[in-house]
Amino acid sequence: MANYAAFALGLTSIAAGYVLLDRGSVTAAPLLLILGYAVFLPAGLILGWRKLS
Repeated sequence: MANYAAFALGLTSIAAGYVLLDRGSVTAAPLLLILGYAVFLPAGLILGWRKLS
């Protein structure tokens, strides 16, 4: 169940990052995009693999 939460956080973070990027944010948007792509999505994958083992 934690892997779904991590995926949801990742997708929400990525969507919010692109919305902020469209509005001209130069600090929050890249931070949200990096968190989404480099932290939350991989965490969701790792937690999902642990569940299968």
